[in-house]
Amino acid sequence: MCYNNLGNYTCECREGYHTVPDATPVCQDIDECNEKPGVCGNQTVCTNVPGTFSCSCLDGFYPSTGILWTLGVSFCQGLQDILDVIEPLEGETKEIAFLHKMDQQLKDSAGIIISEQTVANFLSVSMQMAGVGPQASSITVSSEGDGELGSLILSISNRLVSAMIQPGQNQTRKTVKTSTVDLTLETVGPGSNNANNSLLSAKGNIMEINLESLAKNNNGFAAAALMTINGMEILLSNKYFETENRTEMYSDVITAILPLMNNTNLTKPVNFTIRHKKILPKSGLVTCVYWEDKREETGMGEGGEKKGENITTMRWSEEGCLVAYSSENVTVCSCSHLSSFALILQIGEPPSEEPFLEWLNRICVIVGLFFFALAILTFLLFSWNPKINNTARLHLCLCLFLSHLLLLWNDRYVEHELVCTVVTGLLHFLVIASFVWMKLEALQIYLLVRRLSKMQVIQSEGLPWPLLYLIGYGVPFVIVGISALVYSDGYGATEAGVCWLPQKLNFKWALTGPVITLLALNCILFCATLWTLRPTLANMRSEVSQSKDTKLIMFKILAQSVIVGCSWILGLFQFNLVFHVLFIVLNTQQGTFLYIVHCLLNKEVRAEYAKWLTCSFNKN
Repeated sequence: MCYNNLGNYTCECREGYHTVPDATPVCQDIDECNEKPGVCGNQTVCTNVPGTFSCSCLDGFYPSTGILWTLGVSFCQGLQDILDVIEPLEGETKEIAFLHKMDQQLKDSAGIIISEQTVANFLSVSMQMAGVGPQASSITVSSEGDGELGSLILSISNRLVSAMIQPGQNQTRKTVKTSTVDLTLETVGPGSNNANNSLLSAKGNIMEINLESLAKNNNGFAAAALMTINGMEILLSNKYFETENRTEMYSDVITAILPLMNNTNLTKPVNFTIRHKKILPKSGLVTCVYWEDKREETGMGEGGEKKGENITTMRWSEEGCLVAYSSENVTVCSCSHLSSFALILQIGEPPSEEPFLEWLNRICVIVGLFFFALAILTFLLFSWNPKINNTARLHLCLCLFLSHLLLLWNDRYVEHELVCTVVTGLLHFLVIASFVWMKLEALQIYLLVRRLSKMQVIQSEGLPWPLLYLIGYGVPFVIVGISALVYSDGYGATEAGVCWLPQKLNFKWALTGPVITLLALNCILFCATLWTLRPTLANMRSEVSQSKDTKLIMFKILAQSVIVGCSWILGLFQFNLVFHVLFIVLNTQQGTFLYIVHCLLNKEVRAEYAKWLTCSFNKN
């Protein structure tokens, strides 16, 4: 500031600035945050701005005075302390009451200026109150989402972005990047010279907009912001999109704002490049949608007065937006207005199979599971021969039982992304584990035959159980672990609408490769077993009991390979109804066949059954 003193003048700096010693009088900004440590108080962040400073709270805290920070009065409170003193309206939670109060304070405090750190803190607190995020409150958001709560947070975020703009700003760009929000704000003022489109980004999503053309209709001023808030797609879920097709949220929710502008009519459509959450399936249709939140007051009372009934329409709408371009990883949406946008993937229901096939599959799976359960109980309860190690057979049946049970319901979890991913990973693990245990069973039989051929005394059959567990579950764990690391997006919903591995060349070998390898090793063991038994089969007569046992051993190892392996191979050749029915019957009846081979054809098991039945009848 300049003062006239009787023909002379003196210069003084405005508040928040000071002169630089031993130099031409120059006013320099005072960094209050460094010169006055702790000026804001505990649990705060001090931000220096030209001529002053601002105070904001750390994540998990909120100013005691609300939106407006008063130096020496305001302090940062824990969220639970704030909630404890809130008295919500009837039918309203404390968290919702807090968010309504924040929104109202922002509405009543039009014209305030807040820092980027304060915006980040307020949005973090809002999402915590909404029950979304790592430090979420006790609110539980259903799988259907909560459009009203999402709209309230969008209202808060729009007001916060407007409060970041300082009057008289020329061309500026501000960014906010935290674990909760990614925001880019750009403003242009009178005298700006930027004829090119501005590119604003948020979490890899891009908005292309011509601010100069907007400024011509707004007294030379224009501002635009692009923002993503983590977790918003949970609140504004795909359930709010009306369609007969199956849908899923395919991108983050991005919000485009034109803050503090009187004329927000776009001179031409705005392009948004929006990233997909995962690679686009061939059968999927990506739809560009915007969040429509209409609140209408309808109804007339006696005398023509309004009753004040509110009709709220909250939904994802396609109106005014179209897909300009789409690839596996991104979609470009061209929209004639600004709002909150997202991509929703529509997947047409696969052609319905014959009701007979669906009914046949359900019935056969249930029958197969019943016989799996019988086989598992038999192996667990009947210890007919202490020399025989049933570990491999037991865990083969357990793995197949669990995999068939998951396959029976794996279409029920498609819309729950995390659950579907876990189910797919478990199925991958269990299928490979079943082939590994089949291989171990064949190895057990081979070792038994080799000892018999050498006339050795059999103390126990095959490998010790710790080694069996290590191989039986360690190998599939390594295979699934490597597959998940190499191709993390490979687990989840497929184009057919089930939780299973995608039919992609770069990932299907994660299952096909191990299965073919284990089947090949099984064939080698089968041939080795035959070769070992060659002298025995040549010298023994058919009526000798040992010869019958030997033939039964060979039958078991061959039958087990066919039962477990060939049914999966048959699934690759479902060209017509006959092959489809054969695959359903053979694949679902693995439990039935294994029960016949390992239980009903085993004379020791039949003896145990007879003993158990005899005891049961004698008790009655």
